[in-house]
Amino acid sequence: MSHFTKVQTKLSDLVCLRQALADLGYTSEEGSVEVRGYRGARERADLVVRTGSAYDVGFRKAGDVYELVADWWGVETGTGLTQEQFVQRLTQRYAYHKVLTEVRKQGFTVATEETQGDQTIKVVVRKWS
Repeated sequence: MSHFTKVQTKLSDLVCLRQALADLGYTSEEGSVEVRGYRGARERADLVVRTGSAYDVGFRKAGDVYELVADWWGVETGTGLTQEQFVQRLTQRYAYHKVLTEVRKQGFTVATEETQGDQTIKVVVRKWS
């Protein structure tokens, strides 16, 4: 019986995904890798994060986006991090890198950046014409 859960995301940029994972202190492996789950169960993924426990979090391309694949019970038991916490933190860091990538493409530079008390990030950009 599989204990793996798939979580749909809007994460599509592999570079920003890797940067977000690095921000959170994770290293990742790419290629045709396996995500470890309950009792040695395995799922194929395109990118895997070793959580420091016997359970991994994987990312598998599903159309234009990546879905998360993990045995969340095992991940939470091994790390203390719930699925919701992991997804929220990852999504915030991913969005941060995606915004910076897009504004730089349009010729803007970051003027200031500040993390608010509620953990939102305020970024002010400018463009000299």
